[in-house]
Amino acid sequence: MAQQTIRARLVDVAQAAGVSKATVSKVLNGRQDLSVRPETRRRVHEAAEALGYRPHSGARALAGASTHALALLVPALTNPTYVTIARGAYQRARELGYLSLLAEDFDGQEADESFNDLVQEGRVDGLLIASARPGHPLLDALRRSPVPHVFLNRSVEGSGRNVTMDVARSSVTALDHLYDLGHRAVGHIAGPPGIAPSDTRKQAFLRHAEELSVAAAVASGDFTEDGGVSAALELLRPADGGTHPPVTALYTSSLAQAIGAMGAIRSLGLRIPEDISVVGNDDLPVAGHLHPPLTTVAMPLYELGTAAVDALVAAIQGSPSGDVVVPTEPHLVLRGSTARPGDTP
Repeated sequence: MAQQTIRARLVDVAQAAGVSKATVSKVLNGRQDLSVRPETRRRVHEAAEALGYRPHSGARALAGASTHALALLVPALTNPTYVTIARGAYQRARELGYLSLLAEDFDGQEADESFNDLVQEGRVDGLLIASARPGHPLLDALRRSPVPHVFLNRSVEGSGRNVTMDVARSSVTALDHLYDLGHRAVGHIAGPPGIAPSDTRKQAFLRHAEELSVAAAVASGDFTEDGGVSAALELLRPADGGTHPPVTALYTSSLAQAIGAMGAIRSLGLRIPEDISVVGNDDLPVAGHLHPPLTTVAMPLYELGTAAVDALVAAIQGSPSGDVVVPTEPHLVLRGSTARPGDTP
């Protein structure tokens, strides 16, 4: 059987020529960059010929050519929050004459080779980055690349390119609702440490709980159903051999966490909301079809996607960058998962 030919990549040419991918991109795209010496150009062309490298059509475009394509990088397509954000981005991009592509930055494949090639080979006009944890390898690549980009639902300090929502207000909204119902011991299920929106939400929760004289407890978990289960069990574990949970309500960082938390509550033989009230962050149609229907804090996710595209297209067109906060405030969607402590709804 004949061996299948593997197509040479930009990185293969770079390794063979002993230069960076950015240099190979400049040379093969025909850019007359004075920082690239004639001998380096010769080595790149020889390496490309020897490997049989054939650039994509986007890579052959001269500098300054527009692809009218944007790329959106999200942490996980399993998180429904990003589906709503992506819908907003896609619709706004279409209105402005752009195509919005989608890439997943899942565990073990952070900023993978194919996504970096989009940046280095100029196959997109700009990047919408919803995945930018501290130390993310893409951050270093962007510092060395002129590609326009914005961060959405993530804040990179000092970038001046952050498009965010008032996530602190979501904690205040949830806690005010629970306080008004009479809850004085509330647990918060936060996301993994180091994620900017989750850290902001947690700090706002703790700060406002102190202002209200509410006993607050926090446990962290992934933004998934399993993350909600493990964190809820941690928060509901009776202390000092007691029989009653130390909190009477839970507020989660994601809808998926809330679904997991509701399952954990039932596994302990507790009732919702008679024993434990639950408030989830983000509102999606499925929240109204849970048992009981879930009270949520609705965030302007769709508006976040549209605002990020507006900011990115403005940057592509040469406007100065700047941080943007979506003006729409979070609001409570009241359903059956919250009640006064001990009450039957």
